[in-house]
Amino acid sequence: MDREQEDMQFLGLFGIYQEAWKIIFSWRKVFTQITLTLILPLSFIFLAHMEVSELLFTNIIHNEIALDETRQGTSKYNKLSDLLTHEFITFVLFKAAYFTFLLILSLLSTSAVVYTIACIYTGRREVTFDKVMSVVPKVWKRLMLTFLSTFISFLAYNILAFFIFIILLVLFFESRHFLVPMLMLIVLSILYLVGFVYMTIVWHLASVVTVLEDTCGIPAMIKSKKLIKGNTGVATVIFLKLNVSFWLIQAAFENLVVHGESMGMVNRVAYGIICLVLLFKLFLFGLVIQTVIYFVCKSYHHENIDKSALSDHLEVYLGDYVPLKTKDVQLEQFYV
Repeated sequence: MDREQEDMQFLGLFGIYQEAWKIIFSWRKVFTQITLTLILPLSFIFLAHMEVSELLFTNIIHNEIALDETRQGTSKYNKLSDLLTHEFITFVLFKAAYFTFLLILSLLSTSAVVYTIACIYTGRREVTFDKVMSVVPKVWKRLMLTFLSTFISFLAYNILAFFIFIILLVLFFESRHFLVPMLMLIVLSILYLVGFVYMTIVWHLASVVTVLEDTCGIPAMIKSKKLIKGNTGVATVIFLKLNVSFWLIQAAFENLVVHGESMGMVNRVAYGIICLVLLFKLFLFGLVIQTVIYFVCKSYHHENIDKSALSDHLEVYLGDYVPLKTKDVQLEQFYV
């Protein structure tokens, strides 16, 4: 990452892509190790849960149909009822375990990639996998606070949107003039999607802020919101492209692997491997991009990051995690 910080603000859409690829290929050894250790298991768990969930859910539906066709009070009915209860509990526990491991690996992957790029940015050449992994657990704790704050924000946002939708639906069915409530419902749906995308972008950038600065949780989200100003359009396009790619991979896996019994086991395994490779490459690329966007936003707002101060803070991990202080991150302002 040899580009001067004051030049980062001029990176557009393709410039950010190019910078991300350059970082990955220039430091492919450490990123390959991070991918094999964290991002590959993350991708495998995500895809595997789709296959396992389908099997468990199919069994539950099959036994529910059989239970409806069985007379109550018989031994067969009681056995099916007990089996359904057991399968439902298994399904819930599996989902809980899946989301737990997904969250942990996601936060660990974010910590590892952001920290690695920060080390590269400071010009330190001794960026090693062991060093990165020794830091990751300490950074992960701060990322969890930011995630919980984001989760609460999304929950409040969705609850508010839900009640507004309910009110509009009541007005829609009770009003003789359907056009106005319908238009309001369409406009609200569009605004909801716009707000959801914006909050997601702020969350991703807040994760980088959490790793590199002395803020986490709600303050990190506020800082992220300020940083994203001026680059919201580029960040939105990148976010939509990454998510469309993610949805395409997910849809391909569902159709070709989960519901691809007619294709044969060999073809299903081959398609599954292809989807896995595409997914972990996409995850890595997305994490690198969100870190590059952070430096672009800092440059855009003329917030100079002192490399020596950042380097010192990245090196101080003998005790607890020591984040980069705001005065070090925003040591001075430069003007182009």
